[in-house]
Amino acid sequence: MALPDSRTRYLFFTGKGGVGKTSLSCATGLALADAGKKVLIVSTDPASNLDEVLGAALGPLPTAIPGAPGLFALNIDPEAAARAYRERMVAPYRGILPAAAIRSMEEQFSGACTVEIAAFDEFSKLLGDAAATTDFDHVIFDTAPTGHTLRLLTLPSAWSGFIASSTGGASCLGPLAGLEQQKALYAATVARLSSAADTTVVLVSRAEAASLREAERTRHELAGLGVSNLLLALNGVFRTERQDDAVAAALSRRAAIALADMPAGLAALPATTIPFLPRGTVGLAALRQMAHPESVAAPTAPDAAQTALPPGLAGLVETLAAAGHGVIMTMGKGGVGKTTVAAAVAVALARRGHPVILSTTDPAAHVASTLDGQVPGLSVSRIDPAEEVARYTREVLDKAGAQLDAGGRALLEEDLRSPCTEEIAVFRAFARTVEAGREGFVVLDTAPTGHTLLLLDAAEAYHREVMRTQGDMPESVRELLPRLRDPDYTHVLIVTLAEATPVHEAERLQHDLGRAGIAPFAWVINQSLLASGTRDPLLSQRGAWEIPFIRRVADELAPRCALIPWLAEAPVGEAGLAQLLRT
Repeated sequence: MALPDSRTRYLFFTGKGGVGKTSLSCATGLALADAGKKVLIVSTDPASNLDEVLGAALGPLPTAIPGAPGLFALNIDPEAAARAYRERMVAPYRGILPAAAIRSMEEQFSGACTVEIAAFDEFSKLLGDAAATTDFDHVIFDTAPTGHTLRLLTLPSAWSGFIASSTGGASCLGPLAGLEQQKALYAATVARLSSAADTTVVLVSRAEAASLREAERTRHELAGLGVSNLLLALNGVFRTERQDDAVAAALSRRAAIALADMPAGLAALPATTIPFLPRGTVGLAALRQMAHPESVAAPTAPDAAQTALPPGLAGLVETLAAAGHGVIMTMGKGGVGKTTVAAAVAVALARRGHPVILSTTDPAAHVASTLDGQVPGLSVSRIDPAEEVARYTREVLDKAGAQLDAGGRALLEEDLRSPCTEEIAVFRAFARTVEAGREGFVVLDTAPTGHTLLLLDAAEAYHREVMRTQGDMPESVRELLPRLRDPDYTHVLIVTLAEATPVHEAERLQHDLGRAGIAPFAWVINQSLLASGTRDPLLSQRGAWEIPFIRRVADELAPRCALIPWLAEAPVGEAGLAQLLRT
């Protein structure tokens, strides 16, 4: 079997967005269920597509998967968890405290940090409380993209430290008693995570340099948390000996080079390899093929499938350049190439003589690695959470703390140590970056979908928090939502792949943006094998599989559409990125 070793009761699947964590966790769970085990799969990802991969409508309670006896799954809904958490904290005070005090408490529980801690609360029940999953032989966590996952895993220590060091009666999350009650559960969660006898963490990666770098970073940070029982799963590895097809040879060569250059710490881990499969990994039949790739018949001749292809990226860039300034945001599911598209657009605009800032709000921050040198007129930046927290803390203490006595200042300093300070600080930096689009172009490589929407949805919670701790609001924040909603100022590019899950995820993103009053400018279909010119039988079969997804985007979903082929030369550096504009 090609799947990771699954002897421990708890398994985590984590890695860079788009590496196939959900498919691999589901394939592993299905294989265990087929072997007679009772298995629960849990998604902690705000942008989960567990429903789609398993072909079942899921909720917050274990749901039996049709066609897979013994297999159950659930989604932790962060927003629903936050509502329940808020009511649990506020309900005991209704009818006791004045209405104004109740409203104040509800406001304190309405921020993005409440969503985070409430979701973690649900997660902790499943991992830290063995009784909650006593009916199952294995519990598998399909975790969110790495930046979110690491924050999730570090929260127990962060919140335990915050609870222990707090002396006041309130924080940005409201009464500390609500957290104090969870200390034992959080401690059990940390112990379970670090127990090699109980828990295995599977680092999922593609045979790509960026993906392997992310896996190594995760390995190092997990080691710092005391999590040492790690496995490496290399997903979708393509190998060929033939050199008569440039795309096939390049795909195989890139994989071989990336694996040969793998960081030593990662290479030392026990590893398993799942080969490149010609069809998608949605549905039970496809998941069983991941477990038994030897059962997949090898194609013998390339498919001759044809369809009219959308134009390339160059036309979109010309239209964007005509505006002269503004914000361009690449959005979409993790792993679809948002960073590459953002960098290509930024380089193209800079080459036309425009001043351009290329920045990211993504905790994983891969944007700098797409450029190998300086481009005249282009500056590259990253919103660094640690720097922004330090800046925000100094500003609040200088402004609000100056008027306080020693006791009041101590309470304010305590409040600023709470985890939601980071969310607020990053949000301010995001607003400042968007404001810079008045003078030139700002190209934002945004975080994976769930994190991005949490950031955009934070405006009202942020406003309340700033008024509580600081008493005013920066102009950049006040103007943020109007700027994001202005189609002459902000252009959203939804990036996807011609595959089921990325397209459906992007469709949900477009719907959510519409509810926020933001209309996407265009969709970009990235890395199309159908458009690459390959004649390799396996890759051609995968290319033909793309057609219904290309048609869905181009004909039904996108106001404008561009398509980028899979490129034999990696799109890295100024010259490599320029290829995206020649297609």
